[in-house]
Amino acid sequence: MKIKILIFTFLFVGFKIQAQEKAVPVFKDGEAQIVEAFKNPKDWIRHDLWVETTFDTDGDGKLDRMHVSVTRPKQTDTEGLKLPVVYESSPYYSGTAGNAPIFWDVKHELGTAPKPRNHTEVVRRGKRPIISNSQINTWVPRGYIVVHSSSPGTGLSDGSPTVGGDNESLAPKAVIDWLSGRAKGFTSREGNETVTAFWSTSKVGMTGTSYNGTIPLAAATTGVKGLEAIIPIAPNTSYYHYYRSNGLVRSPGGYLGEDIDVLYDYIHSGKEANRAHNNKVVRDTEMANNLDRITGDYNDFWAGRDYLNDMKPMKAALLMSHGFNDWNVMPEHSYRIYKRASEMGLPTQIYYHQNGHGGPPPMTMMNRWFTRYLHGIQNGVENDAKAWIVRENDKRDQPTSYKDYPNPDANPVTLYLHPGAPEAGSLSTLKSSKKITETLVDNYSFSGEALAQADYTNHRLLYVSPTLKEDIHISGLASITVKIASSKPAANLSIWLVSLPWSTDRRTVITDNIITRGWADLQNYKSLRKSSPLKPGKFYEMTFDLQPDDQIIKKGQQIGLMIFSSDNNFTLLPKPGTELTVDLNGTSITLPVVGGKAMFDKAIK
Repeated sequence: MKIKILIFTFLFVGFKIQAQEKAVPVFKDGEAQIVEAFKNPKDWIRHDLWVETTFDTDGDGKLDRMHVSVTRPKQTDTEGLKLPVVYESSPYYSGTAGNAPIFWDVKHELGTAPKPRNHTEVVRRGKRPIISNSQINTWVPRGYIVVHSSSPGTGLSDGSPTVGGDNESLAPKAVIDWLSGRAKGFTSREGNETVTAFWSTSKVGMTGTSYNGTIPLAAATTGVKGLEAIIPIAPNTSYYHYYRSNGLVRSPGGYLGEDIDVLYDYIHSGKEANRAHNNKVVRDTEMANNLDRITGDYNDFWAGRDYLNDMKPMKAALLMSHGFNDWNVMPEHSYRIYKRASEMGLPTQIYYHQNGHGGPPPMTMMNRWFTRYLHGIQNGVENDAKAWIVRENDKRDQPTSYKDYPNPDANPVTLYLHPGAPEAGSLSTLKSSKKITETLVDNYSFSGEALAQADYTNHRLLYVSPTLKEDIHISGLASITVKIASSKPAANLSIWLVSLPWSTDRRTVITDNIITRGWADLQNYKSLRKSSPLKPGKFYEMTFDLQPDDQIIKKGQQIGLMIFSSDNNFTLLPKPGTELTVDLNGTSITLPVVGGKAMFDKAIK
């Protein structure tokens, strides 16, 4: 009898040891750690499937299916382990038109129809059974499953790209519904054999950069259950704000002449047999009839592609990431969503760096975010600082924390213009009592950088502050009010806020001199939805924000406001000669200065 008891005890202890050896996620200091049992790629299970959506956008009479790939630790099969999901979706995974897209011709008069644009098609190369390897090496070893999907009309996904249409929100929603057991998944694109996500905890986080960062926000605006947290990196949150600015037709930086239909051509890598239908319905009808490159006005087409208008159902915790010198997807895209999400009471953080397009938050920030909201570990991330700004010359993984963005200690300081053209005038907190006008002549042959450095030119107006004797910290949105008359019924208006003298040292990033910028169409002085042709010689007043910024302007520099017309990296390029006359008494710029007017006055004394 004693022998049997000993044997039983040994077996019971052995069972406990075996149970303890099961692989599970490990956490330290509020972050998921790399687990030895999860980190060998040879042990990962990878498989493809198709998730059925609720829409048919390619007109074949069948609900569109999205191509999905899964990468997960083997323990989700061998030990019944369930894990949360990090999910990235993209229109780029299966190839693009590369350098082939044909842009709009930007050399024509404002208010006139542009030349017709030719089209190009993506040439598909292979079926690519593995959609993408992004995110996998980062998250699978830390106890997550990684899922990818190709967006509608790209790769092996059915449907049509719509560049911000509803199906691009509903497609990732369907994948998340499948991960939570609410939608159907199939082992093939056409077949009926189903597959389930038995390994999913139904908790999903999304991330990605640029278009891949837009899709997490698109999914979140559906309010889909299970999408717990998103980390959009440099996301395009409004296609109007991407291709227009305050009523002006304005290209994203580096892509002069791009528009929403060009992007459609660039990503349309889906089934060749469906392309003619998609082109006719989406590109050649909906887009052609509504993108409006003549007036640049805001309309229902653009409103339907602005995620700020769709945020009411959103529940996901939001960590935004963007660069202050991103002149492709400009920094306003993240700020406007962060601001609204904060107002809605959602858990929010924002990370800004001083570089250009892309750039994720530090791994520690992302890890804490997903650990808290996907694994449910109470690491207190919701009590961390809401804003993290990488200061000038600091490393990207060493941001400075602030209570919020904009800095709560920033207060508006209004600066007024005093004459000096064709050289430089001055900026002062004192407003002149005299009515003075100065005139510039449009000429797109001169870049903004050249105009800012010129000592003497009639192609821009420049107004500079006294030399700073102390550093000035600007945080938030600068706002400009202009009172301007044009010699023609339409004119480009470009505004740059710069730091002078301009550095020509190649070791210095040239964007250090550009504090922020903005563009506008004076024809929209009353409304973004309706242009009113300008009466030549008549003064019109318009107020608009420049791009958000957080920058420390060093002592020894001057802050310069530059007003010019056509910006040859961003706007349409009409024939030179249009004259803009600025009423200096009716024009001012308001800067968000940490410490307010007292700090500004101290810095210039």
